Amino acid sequence: MSTSAEQVVSQSGREAKILNEGYGSGAWHGPDLKAAIADVSADLAWWRPGPGRHTIAEVALHHAYFLRSVRAQIAGTPPEPFVLDGEDWFELGDGSRLGWPQVHATVDAQQRALLALVNDVETGRVRSSLAEPERFALVLGITCHAVYHAGQIQLIKRLKTSQR
Repeated sequence: MSTSAEQVVSQSGREAKILNEGYGSGAWHGPDLKAAIADVSADLAWWRPGPGRHTIAEVALHHAYFLRSVRAQIAGTPPEPFVLDGEDWFELGDGSRLGWPQVHATVDAQQRALLALVNDVETGRVRSSLAEPERFALVLGITCHAVYHAGQIQLIKRLKTSQR
């Protein structure tokens, strides 16, 4: 039986490829999270679609928080301090607490740090405290999280342009 390269995903590099599908090199399914936030202005980042709804900046920072959490779980270490005190969802208000460039940079830095760790684990330079199936589940989960929030951000952008 012969198999094509498309049918076989090598063990080495699989998790990094999955991470890049949600944030990175351009996904076949539409804008990944990196693409979704790339063209967001500061004004748009702080626009709240309605009472009790999150801004793009809040969605992005929420994702960055979970990237940090996943990295700590894979590394088997306590998470390092985050850019803001608190957890999960951060009320950012008008951006005076943390500016959009800092939020955007935090998402990018957390993604790059997770990708570097996953690459190090996959190449054997670092040993994870998790078994491969647990690690894979975290990588897949954080990627689905990125894709989900990329869709939300695209919707928020569309809502804002429809109000003009």
